[in-house]
Amino acid sequence: MQKIINDKDKVVDESFEGLLLCYEKYWKRHPEVKGIISRTRRKDKVALVIGGGSGHEPIYSCLVGKGLADAAVCGNIFASPDPNSVYQTAKAVDAGKGILFIYGNYAGDNLNFDMGEEFLQADGIKTEHVRGMDDVVSQPPERKEERRGIAGALYMVKIAGAVCDAGLSLEDAKAVMEKTRDSIRSVGVATSGAQLPGADKPIFELPEGMIEYGMGVHGERGVKRVPMEPADTLVDNMMQSIFDDGDYKEGDEVCVYINAFGSTSITEMSIAYRRVRQILAEKGIKVYDSDINNYFRTQEMGGFSITLFTLDDELKKYYDMPCWCPYFSKGSVSADDAAVEDDEEIVPEPEFDDSDVEDAPVVRSKEGVLESLSVEDTKNMLLAVANKIISNVDYLTEIDSQTGDGDHGFGMAGGMQKAKKRLLKMEDLDNAYALFGAAGKAMLLSMGGASGVIFGSMFMSGQDFDPKKELSAEDLAEIEAKALATIQERGGAQVGDKTMVDALAPAVDAMKANAGKGLLEMLKAAEAAAKEGVENSKNCIAKFGRSRSLGERALGYQDAGATSVSLIFEAMREFVEG
Repeated sequence: MQKIINDKDKVVDESFEGLLLCYEKYWKRHPEVKGIISRTRRKDKVALVIGGGSGHEPIYSCLVGKGLADAAVCGNIFASPDPNSVYQTAKAVDAGKGILFIYGNYAGDNLNFDMGEEFLQADGIKTEHVRGMDDVVSQPPERKEERRGIAGALYMVKIAGAVCDAGLSLEDAKAVMEKTRDSIRSVGVATSGAQLPGADKPIFELPEGMIEYGMGVHGERGVKRVPMEPADTLVDNMMQSIFDDGDYKEGDEVCVYINAFGSTSITEMSIAYRRVRQILAEKGIKVYDSDINNYFRTQEMGGFSITLFTLDDELKKYYDMPCWCPYFSKGSVSADDAAVEDDEEIVPEPEFDDSDVEDAPVVRSKEGVLESLSVEDTKNMLLAVANKIISNVDYLTEIDSQTGDGDHGFGMAGGMQKAKKRLLKMEDLDNAYALFGAAGKAMLLSMGGASGVIFGSMFMSGQDFDPKKELSAEDLAEIEAKALATIQERGGAQVGDKTMVDALAPAVDAMKANAGKGLLEMLKAAEAAAKEGVENSKNCIAKFGRSRSLGERALGYQDAGATSVSLIFEAMREFVEG
C-alpha cells in the first residue's frame, strides 16, 4: 500500500511536528516528550490528561482545548506512550488540584500510565484515572473490567473536560467519570484491515464477502469472522449486542455516535445511522444528540462502530457545556474564543534517530567460551541482544500481526535502539549490574505499549543487586529470576496466559537448574526452554493484551512477546559461546 510518508521510523515524529505547526495558535508541545499542551487551559482546576497510541487521530492527541483536555500524551503507532512521557506531560499541566487521566483499557496503556502516576505521586501530585471500556463484545458482563475502550472515548473526554472545568475535586471528578464510563456501550465491525506505515501488508486480510465482528481500534482481529450482510441486518445485530448488555428501557435518552475506522464513507455511515434511529424509535428511546464522524481512526481500516451514551440530568449538564478544539466542538465556544497569545518558544530536545538499524559493534574479552561476564562483556552481550532484536523486526511484526496489531516488532526494535545508544555511551564502569539497569530504563522510557514496561522491567531488575565487576552464571540466573518476579507482580501473567511469561518462566527454571554447569550450558538450557515455551504458547488462549478478545481464534499462533524472549536468550547464548 502506498502511503504519503518519508521514513517509516519517523512517521510519528514528523506527523506530530506537522500537527503542532498547523495548530500552534492553540497548542504547544512539551519540550522533551511527545506531549501536546493547551495554550488555553485554566490554571485553578483538576488537570485533565488524555493519551494513547498515534494512528487514531484526532483521538487522542487532538482533543486538547477549551472544555476538553489540558494535555495529551502520544505514543507510537497503535502503542501506548511510555511512563516518562506520561509523567512529564502531566507534570507540565499540574495546577495543584491533582491530575485526572482518561485513556483506553489496554494492557500497554494501563502499565505505562500506572507507572507515570507512580512517578507523579512520588512528587506529591495527586492522581486518579478512569479507563474507557465500552466495547461490549470484547468480554462478557462479568468481566467488563477487561473490556477494550473504543469510540466511546469521545464521550469520556467530552464529559471529563466539562467536569474538570466545572471545578470539581479530583475525587468527585473521578466519580462522575466512572458513572460516564458505565453509561457508554459500543460495538464495531471491520470490512478491511489496517496497515502500519512501512509494513509490507495489512495487519489482517479478509476474504471477499467476510467481515470481522467485534473489532477493536488497533487493527487487531475481531471476536469472530462472519459473512457480510446488508447494512440494516448488520446494524440490527450490532444494536442487539448493545441491548443485550445494557438495561435500556422506554424513555431513556441517549447520545448516538457512528464512528468510521478510516476508509468508510459518510454515505455508508449515514445508512447505518438511519437504521439505528429506526431501532431506537421502535423501543421508545429518545436521541438527545448524535454524530457521524471519524474521530477514532485506525489508519485506513474499513468498517465502523456504533456507540450509545445514556444520559441522566447530571450527565446532560456536563455534556451541554461548551468545548472547542480544532477537531471537535460543542456549544458556543469558537476558535477565536479558544485562541490566546502565548509567545513562549519551546524547542524540542533532539531525539535518537530511529532509522539506525546498523549492528552495534560487539567485542568479546577473549576467544572461545566465556566462563563469566566482565563489565565490558556484559555491555557487549546486551549490545548483541539489541542487534538480534533489531535484525528480527520484520519477523516480530509478522508474528504480532497474526493475533495483535503488528506493533511489537517496531516497538521492540525501537526500544533496543535506545538501549544500544545508551550502552555505547557508557564507559569506565565498575558495576556490571548497572548496565542492565541503564538498558532497561532506556527501553522503558521510550518504547510505550505493554512491551515497554514488561521488557524494560526485565532488564532493569539487574540494578537491584549489590555492585559487581564480574557476573557468574548464578548471578545471571538471579537477574532473570528477579525479572520474572517483577513482571508477574506488575502484570499478573502466568504460564499459559499466552504472554512473554510462557517463554521467560521456563527459561528461568532452566537457569536455576543448570547454573552450576557454567554460563554456556545454563544459557543453552534457557534458550531451549524459551523456544519450547514459544511453541507451547501456540496452544494457549490469551488472557492479556490485544489478542485476549480472540478467544480460541488465537490458537495455533505463537505469542510475539514470548518470541522476543526466545531471541534474547539466543543472543546471550551466542555471545557467550563465541
